[in-house]
Amino acid sequence: MHELKEECGVFGIYGHGEAANLTYLGLHALQHRGQESAGIVTTDGSRLYAHREMGLVSDIFTEEVLSGLTGRTAIGHVRYSTSGSSHPKNSQPIVVTYSKGEMAVAHNGNLTNARTVREKLESSGAIFQSTTDTEVIVHLIARSTQEHLISRVIEALLTTKGAYCLLFLTPEFLIAARDPYGFRPLVLGKLGDAHVIASETCAFDLIEAEYVREVEPGEIIIIDGEGIKSFKPFSEVKHANCVFEFIYFSRPDSFVFGGNVYQVRKEFGKELAKEHPADADIVIAVPDSGVPAAMGYSEQSGIPLELGLLRNHYVGRTFIEPQQSIRNFGVKLKLNALKNVLDGKRVVIVDDSIVRGTTSRKIVKMIRDAGATEVHMRISSPPMKHPCYFGIDTPEKNQLIANSLNIDEIKQYITSDSLAYLSLESIHRAIANYDSIAKNQYCNACFTGDYPLDITDSRKKLKQLHLF
Repeated sequence: MHELKEECGVFGIYGHGEAANLTYLGLHALQHRGQESAGIVTTDGSRLYAHREMGLVSDIFTEEVLSGLTGRTAIGHVRYSTSGSSHPKNSQPIVVTYSKGEMAVAHNGNLTNARTVREKLESSGAIFQSTTDTEVIVHLIARSTQEHLISRVIEALLTTKGAYCLLFLTPEFLIAARDPYGFRPLVLGKLGDAHVIASETCAFDLIEAEYVREVEPGEIIIIDGEGIKSFKPFSEVKHANCVFEFIYFSRPDSFVFGGNVYQVRKEFGKELAKEHPADADIVIAVPDSGVPAAMGYSEQSGIPLELGLLRNHYVGRTFIEPQQSIRNFGVKLKLNALKNVLDGKRVVIVDDSIVRGTTSRKIVKMIRDAGATEVHMRISSPPMKHPCYFGIDTPEKNQLIANSLNIDEIKQYITSDSLAYLSLESIHRAIANYDSIAKNQYCNACFTGDYPLDITDSRKKLKQLHLF
C-alpha cells in the first residue's frame, strides 16, 4: 500500500551448470524489488545469450526460454514499476557489442549526474537506444582507451556520481561494483564452487547458497576462472547506506548492511511504542511491510495484536473499474477490513511511512466504516519531506504531504484521532541493536534533506531521473 516505487534487483552466478535456472530462482526471490520487467543473460564462454521481457519473473521464464540460456555463468535483473518509462527498450540487463566484444550490464541505483554526462556524450556523437542511466555507463566503457575491462569499468565509474550496484558479464568475466557510499545493498555468496552475487541475502536462501560477506562500498570484484580479485580504486568517503532498506524495501528475511531486516523493523515498533503510546484495545498493521513494526509495538505496549486488515496478494497490474463507481475502489482491491475484529474497538494502526497521505486517509476511513471507535495512526519512520535521488522513485518534493503540512495537519487530513512518527534518533538506535558491522553510516536525506553528495542534474532544474 505504498506510493513509493520499488527499486531494482540484481543477481549473478559464476561457474555453475544450472546458471540460468538458479538466476531465475534468485530473481524470483528479488521480485519485490521490481515488477516491471526482468531479464537474464548467460554465457558459455564464447558468446552471450539473452532474454528480457516486460512482466513478472515467473511469467517470463518458461522452461523453453530457460533451456535456450546456456552456459555456466549468468546475470539477471528485475526492474521496478514506474508510470513514465515502462518500455521494453529499458529492460535489463543491457546487452551490447563494442570493440572489445560482447558485454551485458545490470544496474540497481541511480546516477545523479547521468543527464549531464549523457549530454556531453551526445554532443560528441553518441547515440542512445534507451532512457536508462545504465546506458551512460556502457558508453563510457566503450569509449575508454584502457586495455582491460576492469580498467575500463573503473575509468567509467570515476566519471559518474550517485548510487549503483552493477553487474557486468562478458564471455570471460563476471564483474560486480558497488558505489563508494554504499547506498544499496550487494552481497557475495558461494554455492559449492560457484560464486554468487545478489542484492539481498534472501536470494541465497532460496538456492541454498552460503552468505560470505557484503561487497564493500567502493569495491569492484572480478570473477573468472582463476577465482575472485578485489579492487578499491575510489577515494574513501563517508558511507551512506539507505535507511529505507530497513524501513520498507528489503525483504524481512534478508540481512542488509549487517542487520536482519525483520528484527530491525520489529525494534522500530518497540521504539515507536515507547515514544508514542496509545490508549487502545488492539494493534493492527498495514500489511505487509507494517507487520513487523506492529508486532514490536504490541509486544512493547502490551496491547494485543490482531489481524484487522487482510491483503489480497493476487491483484494484477491493471483492473477494470465498474461503471458504477465504488468509493475507495483502488484500496479495496488490495485491502479489506475485518469488521468482527475492529467493531467497537479503539485501534492503533501501524504503517512504515506516509507519502502523499491519500492511501492512509482511505485506510483510516475503511477502519472507521468497519466500526472502530478510535483510530490512532503510528508510523515507524520520520516524516518524509524530501525526494530520493539514489535509487528510490519518490514523488517530487511538493507532492510529499509532510513537506507542506505539519503532523497535526496531516492527522486532520487522514482523519485519524492521533498521529505520531518515529524519531530519527530512535531509528538509528533500533538499527544499532542489530547492526553487526556497527560502523555503518546511513543516508537520511528523505527525512532531513541533507544529501550525502551533490545532485548534479538537479541544478539544471530538471525533473528527477527515472531510476533503473
